[in-house]
Amino acid sequence: MNKIQKLIEEKVGWLVVLTLLVISVAMLVEILPLMFSKSVTKPIAGVKPYTALQLAGRDIYIREGCYNCHSQMIRPFRAETERYGHYSVAGESVYDHPFQWGSKRTGPDLARVGGRYSDEWHRAHLIRPQDVVPESIMPPFPWLAARPVDAESLPAKMIALRKLGVPYSDGEIADAPRAVAGKTEMDAMIAYLQGLGLALKDKR
Repeated sequence: MNKIQKLIEEKVGWLVVLTLLVISVAMLVEILPLMFSKSVTKPIAGVKPYTALQLAGRDIYIREGCYNCHSQMIRPFRAETERYGHYSVAGESVYDHPFQWGSKRTGPDLARVGGRYSDEWHRAHLIRPQDVVPESIMPPFPWLAARPVDAESLPAKMIALRKLGVPYSDGEIADAPRAVAGKTEMDAMIAYLQGLGLALKDKR
């Protein structure tokens, strides 16, 4: 046994190979079964694909790096659920590509922010966060109110998402440019935030 341990510790090549082997086995045992589990691959009741405006807002959320400070994953601990609501479940994120779970939390978790504040509150918060949360260190995003939503790119995005399993109809895809006509990136961001976590929001 000591010879094997010495071989592994002194020969970097063996250490790398065996480490990769252990990781591969762990992935097969832990991750592969989840890919075929209905609790992970099926949406829970009430979860629907994003509307065209919400989808545009989600892309803006990612583009502006909001995920760097805000997670969308509530852990199943009392301190988490008392503050944010029901813990996150996989069935809420089946239409997210990529999903916004994570552990980075400079700002509060946004998994259940939908409906918690008014549209006007979100607008003021995005323009100048300190006006509504004086202690906030969040930077302002006033330019979102001046930029129109990129309507031309939405149909192609929705077609790509449909190939990944998001059930967009031909009508929804064709209607996407009209659905966001005259809307700003601020409107889209607010629509996205207001839709987060509603399926499990009231279930504690």
